[in-house]
Amino acid sequence: MRRSRVVLSVLAALSLGLGVAGSAQAGVGLPPVVAHVPTQDKVVFITVDDGWHHDPAAAQLLIERRVPVSLFLLPGATAYDGQYFTGLVEQGRATVENHTVSHPDLTTLDAAGKDAEVCGAGEQVQAAFGRAPKLLRPPYGAVNDEVRVAAKACGIKALVTWTHDFTTWGDTPPPTPALKAGDIVLLHFTPTLAADLQRALDAARAAGLKPAALLPQLRAAGIVS
Repeated sequence: MRRSRVVLSVLAALSLGLGVAGSAQAGVGLPPVVAHVPTQDKVVFITVDDGWHHDPAAAQLLIERRVPVSLFLLPGATAYDGQYFTGLVEQGRATVENHTVSHPDLTTLDAAGKDAEVCGAGEQVQAAFGRAPKLLRPPYGAVNDEVRVAAKACGIKALVTWTHDFTTWGDTPPPTPALKAGDIVLLHFTPTLAADLQRALDAARAAGLKPAALLPQLRAAGIVS
């Protein structure tokens, strides 16, 4: 199975590189890269990456507010205290998506490496949560057509980056942007997640927006099938 995926990825990547379908056709049929969702609905999208810090306060906030959230988790971070994440899925409105196995820059890997990272993570997410992820967040937002080829071979429908990063990387929170409908908010499972999440929810409310589930809105926008 893995060998066949790698072969398909290599052939597709070669076709892109050789311009078999012409430069205007490069990337056609590959999963899109999405940093913002075109929508008329007054919604924003909350996403949380990695999973290393299991903050009970953040989980309580997500569950009590029933915040629709996409969790782009690393399998290693869910391997211990897995109930923290299964609780979010079962009690709240969380879905678990793909963030690779070990958080590499996928653009630096060969086809086999991309397959191991993306398909490997997808298989582990499905085993742990009973659902194959449909969305991939490429680490560091690093993506090219070869990454999209590998993602497609692993069943990914869209690669999701972000519009605004609300994560506190240091002692001071970043400036809070004015959110707009369709924005994708990036957070991380860090010690400041509860406070960062509250800032994001406050910013959404100030803009007259509500958090919404990401995948259904991508489908409604015609971005994924």
